[in-house]
Amino acid sequence: MEVKELGHLVLYVRDLDRSRRFYGDVLGWKEIAPEGGPGFPATAFSSGRTHHELLLIEVGPDAAPIPSGRHVGLYHFGLKVGTTDDELREARDAVAGRGAELGARIVGASDHTVTHSLYVQDPDGNEIELYIDVQPEVWRKDPAAVFAPIKPLRI
Repeated sequence: MEVKELGHLVLYVRDLDRSRRFYGDVLGWKEIAPEGGPGFPATAFSSGRTHHELLLIEVGPDAAPIPSGRHVGLYHFGLKVGTTDDELREARDAVAGRGAELGARIVGASDHTVTHSLYVQDPDGNEIELYIDVQPEVWRKDPAAVFAPIKPLRI
């Protein structure tokens, strides 16, 4: 067997409407709304690359929070938002504005040599790396550059 690509992510969320607005209105993913839905509070999003890349399932306001600090499990997932620092600045401004109104926040920014990355938490605390590949794509010529020392990002 060989994995061909990462297909999709599924996240549990407290408030489906709030998360729908964050992933759709702030991050700009297209919501896929099949007639009748899945029979429980959920929605899916796609960038157009495949049928769906993100599925959100509402678990309600009393769901256990994501543990803070270092723990086993998902740390973050990455979303490429373009190819230029201007596009990354646009993402930063969207999260700092409309995203913050929904409970999202920026928690970091790094120059990884191969990417320029912003780290944000969605309204439920799931961490997302919003990034651009540094042009020209350094990692294509030097795959080991992915482990280059991390520098502060100045955009």
